[in-house]
Amino acid sequence: MGAIKQLKQTEWFKKIKFFIFLNTGLVLTAVGIAVFKTPNHFAFGGTSGISILLAAAFPGLDVGTAMWLVNAVLVGMGLCVLGRRVMGWTVYSSFALSFYVSLCERLWPMPAPLTGDTFLEMCFAVLLPAVGSAVVFDVGASTGGTDIVAMVLSKYTSLEIGKALLCSDFVITLLAAWMFGPATGLYCILGLVAKAFVVDGVIDNINQHKVCTVISSRSGQVKTFILEKLHRSATVQKALGAYTNQEEEVLMTVLNRREAARLRAYLRQIDPQAFITIVSSSEIIGKGFRSI
Repeated sequence: MGAIKQLKQTEWFKKIKFFIFLNTGLVLTAVGIAVFKTPNHFAFGGTSGISILLAAAFPGLDVGTAMWLVNAVLVGMGLCVLGRRVMGWTVYSSFALSFYVSLCERLWPMPAPLTGDTFLEMCFAVLLPAVGSAVVFDVGASTGGTDIVAMVLSKYTSLEIGKALLCSDFVITLLAAWMFGPATGLYCILGLVAKAFVVDGVIDNINQHKVCTVISSRSGQVKTFILEKLHRSATVQKALGAYTNQEEEVLMTVLNRREAARLRAYLRQIDPQAFITIVSSSEIIGKGFRSI
């Protein structure tokens, strides 16, 4: 009974953690949209881009309300075409993002850009939503919006989801250039390209771990240090040195940055002649890390 109770508590903890990270990512995205994108007419793509265009075309409409309308249409289309199981958390993300944008507009109205530096504001218009999206993607969810269009296109055409998203975002960017002028249009194109790199970079850094391979004459002490001090496990392999022709133990373990630095310092202390390779990886799947 105790094991079952502990398992249930672990599952609840995972769900709470997922919900917190999901909403943190959505709030960051909303702040980027309301504070930096909207006042500068940065329509990089997505539902925020469509909503910025709609708000400009209909002066009585704010971006938050426009996002509610656009997301309602897209979610309805997604549920009809893709089904409830495929949509999953996308439904929640779509409406939660609309809510957070509306809340930001009520709490902090932005009738004009925050600063006079357009390039600086574009950097933050890219950075905040990109970090937010990366956090959301990392927990296995989506910010919704044009992701739904991409999934529909992917289902009925030969386009991959990534390419479908790029196509839809590029059309929105061209419309922004037509409505707001070439300067804004060029900033939007620059932001669209930068967003892709920033999202990938943030996701890689969030998940990054160090794969450490160690060959030491004091492998027993190293194993004890990894197990008892770092609270990690390791794989032990027998190997033959090509030059020495002696059998060696090769230890392979996966650590975070801080743990890898501690292991390196420990090896420097007990065995300065030890051989260690440290390789960065953003995809570690298994017990103690991400699930399949």
